[in-house]
Amino acid sequence: MFKPIAIALAAAAALSGCQTQDDIVVSDAWVRLPAVAGRPAAAYFTIHGYSKDSALIDVADPVSIRTEMHETMTHGSMSSMAPIETVPLPAKSTVVFAPGGKHVMLFGVNPSVKPGATIPLTLTFTGFPRIEVDAVVVAAGDPAPFKDK
Repeated sequence: MFKPIAIALAAAAALSGCQTQDDIVVSDAWVRLPAVAGRPAAAYFTIHGYSKDSALIDVADPVSIRTEMHETMTHGSMSSMAPIETVPLPAKSTVVFAPGGKHVMLFGVNPSVKPGATIPLTLTFTGFPRIEVDAVVVAAGDPAPFKDK
């Protein structure tokens, strides 16, 4: 009588072990401090999408007064920067936040933040739980801690 139930439970357990993890992954997070005190810092990272479309709608941290997502665009020989509200993350795609492109401006960074420290960034997506990642802090003139991909 209990044997069919035991077999069904064993089969369900075996199938659940075959499932793959389907998560948004954030990697290579770092923050460049400003060259001039009082100016904003900038945060960069890479987002790897999962099997469903999503969008990045916010990035927050505990060491700045406010954050804004921005994108640098070049038109001819002129570059300009504009705020962006959301960043689409199509299924299985990769979105890179890097110098000269998408980035997060951190306004009013606490002056106690120094190169070599880490800052927790909290990324909020549509239809997915928030992700917290530690971003390595570098000085204004220092190279990026991760190679461009």
